[in-house]
This record gives sequence, C-alpha cells and structure tokens, in this order.
Amino acid sequence: MNANQCDVGLIGLGVMGENLALNLESKGFSVAVFNRTTEVTEKFAAGRAQGKNIQPTRTLEEFVAALKKPRVAMMMVKAGAPVDAVIGQVAPLLEKGDVLIDGGNSLFTDTERRGQELEGKGIHFVGMGVSGGEEGALKGPSLMPGGSRESWEIIAPIFRKIAAQVDGEACCRYMGPDGAGHYVKMVHNGIEYGDIQLICESYAILNNVLEMDAAQLADIFAEWNKGELESYLIEITSQIFRKIDPDTGRPLVDMILDKAGQKGTGIWTLQSAIKQFVVISTINAAVEGRVVSSRKEERVAASKILPQPRARQFKGNRPRLVTAVRDALYASKIVSYAQGMELLRAASTGYNWNLNLSDIATIWRGGCIIRAKFLNRIVEAYRRDAALHNLLLDRYFTRIIRKAQRNWRLAVSTAIKHGVAVPAFSASLAYFDSYRSARLPANLLQAQRDFFGAHTYERIDKPGVFHTDWIESEQKPSEKPTEPKTHEPHHAGE
Repeated sequence: MNANQCDVGLIGLGVMGENLALNLESKGFSVAVFNRTTEVTEKFAAGRAQGKNIQPTRTLEEFVAALKKPRVAMMMVKAGAPVDAVIGQVAPLLEKGDVLIDGGNSLFTDTERRGQELEGKGIHFVGMGVSGGEEGALKGPSLMPGGSRESWEIIAPIFRKIAAQVDGEACCRYMGPDGAGHYVKMVHNGIEYGDIQLICESYAILNNVLEMDAAQLADIFAEWNKGELESYLIEITSQIFRKIDPDTGRPLVDMILDKAGQKGTGIWTLQSAIKQFVVISTINAAVEGRVVSSRKEERVAASKILPQPRARQFKGNRPRLVTAVRDALYASKIVSYAQGMELLRAASTGYNWNLNLSDIATIWRGGCIIRAKFLNRIVEAYRRDAALHNLLLDRYFTRIIRKAQRNWRLAVSTAIKHGVAVPAFSASLAYFDSYRSARLPANLLQAQRDFFGAHTYERIDKPGVFHTDWIESEQKPSEKPTEPKTHEPHHAGE
C-alpha cells in the first residue's frame, strides 16, 4: 500500500476498535491502524488483519502520514482522560480540514469542550455514539455522529456504508452539532438500562411466582420474540436461558451471581434529566435496581433479619399471568421510550441542537443493543406528528396501552402480593397514572409549601397568585392575593 493512501485511520485496537477496522475494510475502505502498545498492533496485523487492506503503524506520525487528505481518524479509546491524552498527541499532527472522531462513550459536555478547542484550530471534531457491541462493530453498528455539518459531509460516505442497514436505510444519520451525537448515545444507553431491567422483572415474576425453570422461560421469551416484543434483547434472553453450565449441568443463568455492574452512562442520563426537568422514572428505577443488586452481602444479611411476606402458592390462572407479564413489559417499555424521547426533545431545545426524533428512532432499528421491531412504530409516530409531546399520546401507543392496562395492573399487583420487587414496572405504571390524571394531590403540596414557606399558590376558580395566613386566632377569611415573590421567604423549608 502506498503512503498517504488510507481512506480512514483507527486509533485503539480493543475488541471494538479491531472489529470496526475489519468492518471498514470489508466495505472497501483501506484502513491505517495504531495502538499505544505496539505489540497489540503487530498481533492484529499478523492475525485477523493479515492479507487485508489494513496498514499497521507504529507511531502516530506514521499513522497520520498514512492517511489521505482530508484525513479521517477515529479514536476507540476509553472515555475520559485517555481521550484527552490521545487528542493531545494526535491534534498537533493534523491539519486544517482534517476530521478527528471520538467513537467512545464520552460524556457529551467533554465532547463540546474538545470540539471547541479543535474547531478553533480548524480541525473538525465529531463525537460519535457507536452501539451494537462487538458484533455490531464487526457487522454493522448503529452510529450517532454529532459535530459540524461540514464534518458530517466528509465522513458520511464512509460511515453510512459500514452502519447496519434496515429496509435499505443506513442506521447512521447526522444527529446535530457539538455534543448531540454522544448525548443521543447516552440516552440510548439509559433506555437500554430500562429495557434490561424490565426484562429482568418479567423473569422475576415468572420465576418466583410461577416457579418456572430456565427451559420454560426460554420457550416463553422465544414466543414473545415472534410478536410485538421482537427485539435483540428478548432474543438473547431466550438464548441465555438455554445455556447449560458445563461444570454443574445446571442452567448457566442460575449459577451467575446477582450483582450488576454499570459503566456510568445510565447515571449521566439521570443527571441530565434532572437538569432538564424531565421525568425518566423507568430508567431511574433501572439504575437504582443495579445499585441495590451490587450490595449483595448486605442483602444476604438483611434477608435473615427482615420479615418476608407470607409464602403463598399462586392459585390463579397461570397462562393469564404469563400474558399479563408480557403486556406489562410492553406497556412499561412504551413508557420508558416515551420518557427517553421527551428527554431528547428537552435537550434539543435546551442546547439548540434541533434533533430529529424520527431519525433517531430510525437509526436505532438496527445494529444497536435496543434494536427492536417496535422502533418502527416510533418512527411512524413522529412522521405523523413531528411535534408530538409524548409518545403515549400517539394513537398507536394509546391503543396498545388501552389494551394492556388491565394486565399491566395485574402483573404489578401480583408481584407486590408475592413480595417480588418490580421497581421499573411500578415506576412506569405510576408515571402513566400520573400523566393521565387531570388532577393530582399537588394542591395539598402547594398548600403545605405556602404554610411553611409562604411560597404562594394559584387557584382553580380565578387567576392570580395567592398566599394564606394558615394559623389565625380569629376565624376570618385570611387568603389574600399577592404579587409574585422575588424575595426569599423568611420561613424555613425549600
């Protein structure tokens, strides 16, 4: 291969980096690769990359020299300080008009900062969400690029070609400026947390209440995967239940310690939602579920001290409960995506990104971890109404919830009766019940705030802002209109 001839460069040869390099090469692109540890580069070159149009490089200078202009270089390194370190080393070697891409799970505010620094030097910076795990990286991931329009035009022919394809459409579209791509990936990961937790809660009910074994569970999830719930996560769940542990001869899932890990993107999603004043209670429950699970030793100790619910055998209709759990899973999933999409809408307005929610749902249909048949319905909903406030209000989803509502309540109430924790099912149902209520008990909340902190309230029968003296010696009307307060209340609280 001649120098200066590689179409694209890749820095970082972990599993994802290697697989992306092989994907790029398989789609007709020549690839220069670099890894900080040279042995890794050499092992890749002598192994999986042998005989392919992949050029190993041993220094960053050699790496940059191997690229066609304008250069397109992609980093697949660990988020945080390692990204800044690589940028610090490679940026001085790049020229005006070159494009540097961060394909890791970086926090979107870091991407904004890096973008401003590099764009100031005339180097395009793209924060690109990459989803699909190692298989997606190799065969076609879902890609969420954010940065300048100009940088998107340069990289689009490469990344649209290597992305997953669904119905002839690439699962790669321009998301928006600066941190938009990494923000969309962050919310994707939050929704993924919700999806996984809801599936785990379905398993908990079927396993604990109906005492189903792994073989029965495998059949149920395989059946569910033929209908509206068809998705990557449901499919792999059925496969997980079929795997037998060679050491014990028991289902492998039963031998795995119930202690979940997490890398932080779920928590970032919660922090952002709080800043945007958006409720993402299903994702919140999923993150908290992982946190509680991680305290395994505490839970084991608590299980010997705290009272358990009375042991009861399920005497109801078993097939009906299985159907109820499926409907609860679907309805809760709709709520989770409705919340995730609302967060994207709020961020789009707050950061002036002009995100296209239909585009986002389109690129999530293939390649990524949350890929599901159901995403087609979300695309259709936003095509019907691009300004849709909440996914629940789309006629298709309203109809699903109407059909599922009774079973949803049955699944949650059965779990509660049997003492099976279903935080994400419960949070999803509570959100639905709050959102569909014309009147909530917040009138009492406002009265309390006015009582202890003179925070004022509005009335249902006349306009204005009011404050009441709630404690009076004489019985006489004490409510009085008040100007909206600009001063801090003298009373304690809030």
